[in-house]
Amino acid sequence: MQSEDADLEMWEHHIESKIESDPQLPDTEREALIVARRGQGLFKQRVMQVENRCRITGVTNPIHLRASHCKPWRDSSNEERLNGENGLLLTPTMDHLFDRGFIGFEDSGIVIVSPVAHAPSLKRMGLATDRVISVGTFSQGQKQFLDYHRESVLLQARR
Repeated sequence: MQSEDADLEMWEHHIESKIESDPQLPDTEREALIVARRGQGLFKQRVMQVENRCRITGVTNPIHLRASHCKPWRDSSNEERLNGENGLLLTPTMDHLFDRGFIGFEDSGIVIVSPVAHAPSLKRMGLATDRVISVGTFSQGQKQFLDYHRESVLLQARR
């Protein structure tokens, strides 16, 4: 798994380098994309126009929240990377689980736990696995990005 994480980080750094050197992008948009890649700035502001708390823990203090991409940054167009509906506010632990595909969300707001997730670890991280968790409704735009997450990020059982 560490090798996969290193490969993922290398790929995302490669994309960031391409953005930095793209002469077609205005300086302000280039900077916004780079800052958004690092989990700050304009993207988080836009997500906060849609969300006001961690969907799972209920934490509302922005200092403790990350703007997590539903459709990963590496797979998104420049427009999608900054689109607030491509994001959820999550605490760092929940962001990790969502980003790595251990959890996802149904359009109805029900939390999906990947069949390959280690339930005891999830419980220690504060995610109950012994009951259905509903986190509320999503916007139409969020539902489209969450569909991508379910299809391409959420880990499925190995066949």
